[in-house]
Amino acid sequence: MVSYLQVQNLTRSVGDKTLFSNLSFGVCEGQKVGLIAQNGTGKSTLLNILGGKDQADEGQVVFRNDLRIGYLEQTPDYPLDLTVIEACFWHGNETTNLIREYETCMASESQEGLQDILDRMEQQKAWDYERRAQTILSQLYITEFNKLLSQLSGGQLKRVALANTLIMEPDLLILDEPTNHLDLQMIEWLENYLSRSNITLLMVTHDRYFLDRVCSVIIELADETVYTYHGNYAYYLEQRALRQEVARAEIARASNLYRTELEWMRRMPQARGHKARYREEAFYELEKQAHRRIEEQQVRLEMKSTYIGSKIFEAEYVSKAYGDLVLLKDFYYNFSRYEKLGIVGNNGTGKSTFVKMLLGLVKPDSGRFVVGETVRFGYYGQDGMQFDEQMKVIDAVRKTAEYVDLGGGRKLSAMQFLQHFMFSPQQQQNYIYKLSGGEKRRLYLCTILMQSPNFLVLDEPTNDLDITSLQILEQYLQDFHGCVIIISHDRYFMDKVVDHLFVFKGNGIVKDFPGNYTQYRSLTPDPSPKRGEKNESTSPKRPAEVVNGQSSTVNGRKRKMSFREKQEFEALGKEIDDLENEKADIEAALSSGALCTQEIIDLSKRLPIVNDLLDEKSMRWLELSEIG
Repeated sequence: MVSYLQVQNLTRSVGDKTLFSNLSFGVCEGQKVGLIAQNGTGKSTLLNILGGKDQADEGQVVFRNDLRIGYLEQTPDYPLDLTVIEACFWHGNETTNLIREYETCMASESQEGLQDILDRMEQQKAWDYERRAQTILSQLYITEFNKLLSQLSGGQLKRVALANTLIMEPDLLILDEPTNHLDLQMIEWLENYLSRSNITLLMVTHDRYFLDRVCSVIIELADETVYTYHGNYAYYLEQRALRQEVARAEIARASNLYRTELEWMRRMPQARGHKARYREEAFYELEKQAHRRIEEQQVRLEMKSTYIGSKIFEAEYVSKAYGDLVLLKDFYYNFSRYEKLGIVGNNGTGKSTFVKMLLGLVKPDSGRFVVGETVRFGYYGQDGMQFDEQMKVIDAVRKTAEYVDLGGGRKLSAMQFLQHFMFSPQQQQNYIYKLSGGEKRRLYLCTILMQSPNFLVLDEPTNDLDITSLQILEQYLQDFHGCVIIISHDRYFMDKVVDHLFVFKGNGIVKDFPGNYTQYRSLTPDPSPKRGEKNESTSPKRPAEVVNGQSSTVNGRKRKMSFREKQEFEALGKEIDDLENEKADIEAALSSGALCTQEIIDLSKRLPIVNDLLDEKSMRWLELSEIG
């Protein structure tokens, strides 16, 4: 295989903290590599070094000659006075630099070297760069090319940066947390794009479904060592468990031998002869082996939550709009005790505004939220908590609470609670400014959970958390004896925790779905059964299976379609066929690169409308197919 990248003995420290030491690994042509490590181990720093944004203390990074590299940073940085299309030319890459070189040459009197520039422009398809930019931006639902970046949301800015990276058609694509701030529609688009393309990829992400479906190689940084697994995320989990089992057995054997050798060392305090020196040296190596520790998954932490009554909250015909943007319209819902609700939907459909209205941070235009007297909210917001950076980690948590009540007379100290969330005693004495972004997020989460709330409202809690932290949080929420509302684009996390969904469709439409995200997704057009066949899906259905107010069963027996329903069912089949054909035509046109700007804009506006119609009509077709 052709080597694209070789990292050789790379070392990087920040102050007195070593992020990684003598790090070595490689990426070959065609590989899709996922990099996994805990927060604070320097993943983003490593990618910044590979992307040319930072430098290592020691070691070297070797790329294949003439390799075109695209790098998406975790937090893209652009001058906010640029327009969307200008941003696609702002970050210097080989093609945009060549375009600037061409413009400079054309402006000069001599135009020296023009022919060479023209040849390179032709070779790199630079003439078509702006049109490619518009096409990819449109596929990412960015259609206002002259809009200022200062007017974009965080998710829209991430999409512009992603488009900027993909436009140049790199040989090696380096992505740092590409799914952060993207909505589910965009995550699935990117997942399909990367899994179907032949591009070589190195990325850091904590989205486990994304890792599983895209990556063919997993590299784990742990115990100051690099472990490489040639398989997807599911394969990695299996092999990692086997590796740890072997390591535990080795440590057990070393510990037994260590006790024997320790006794020998104590019996021989005098100077030893030459023949015994090798045994003494071997003893110190054995000591290191015996004192190794394998990171264990934390035990489940069942905490006592504050008592919560039967009255939780009632949303009484709530409406909210910002100008022409309608977020909620006459929304009614009575929240039940111990519900665990997930909220999904595209960016800008009102998910965060909804929870802020529930918490009293934003006022509805009409209607109201009536909250029960015993409800005690714990709110984790996207913006995070503002810490005093000069404060120590343990002091920040003790400021919230000294102890956590586990119930039954059991308590955890602040120090013990932090250890459960992977802050070692040494890390607890660190100043907050020394923490990575993910570690600060984890600390913020600890301060929320230590307040012993009985109703957790978590807005994007998974951003920047490593996989181990996510697993701990999942277990905590599964055992949590209270109510939970989660806004998240992490599909794996949602599947583990929630029991039903609010799907924000836009224009004030919110659908209540009784199941997790994968079950919801299985009922959208792509995985649905072919029309004309019975639906054999084993995914959970709506409990009552109500169709337009009528149950699909009568006295426990399956009822037949009415004449009107048969006509509707047949008409839906043709309508769905037409919509699918229209969708395919639009996608083919957008990918052709042959459209003018106005055509790109018009088709990009039509595509989400077609998708929504397909969702609606396919769901109705599935409901009717259940009647038979």
